[in-house]
Amino acid sequence: MRGGYSKSVLEVGEKLFNAGGFLHGGVAYTLADSGMGVALWASLGEDEVCSTIESKIVYFKAVSSGTLICEARMLQRSKNFAVMECEIKNNGRLAAKALSTFSIFKSKRKIGG
Repeated sequence: MRGGYSKSVLEVGEKLFNAGGFLHGGVAYTLADSGMGVALWASLGEDEVCSTIESKIVYFKAVSSGTLICEARMLQRSKNFAVMECEIKNNGRLAAKALSTFSIFKSKRKIGG
């Protein structure tokens, strides 16, 4: 991982399926949101934190096996906002794509300490 980019991997299993027998959309969304948040977090200053303020995800294929790979990257950043995107692939095929806006603000407490 480097500032503004992250790569996450998730093994698909039945515990993550919906009633229809496919990966629950919330699992893919959580992977996307976490991946984009981590990518942004790696670019923040020591006194900054971030929070998702809006997000959109589009699902392209149903997933029932294999591995999900989420690659997230920063598209634009200002002092107070960042726009992030990610692609989630399943066995090399595009399964979902997300676009999110994050708020960036000063922390009122020391993080990690």
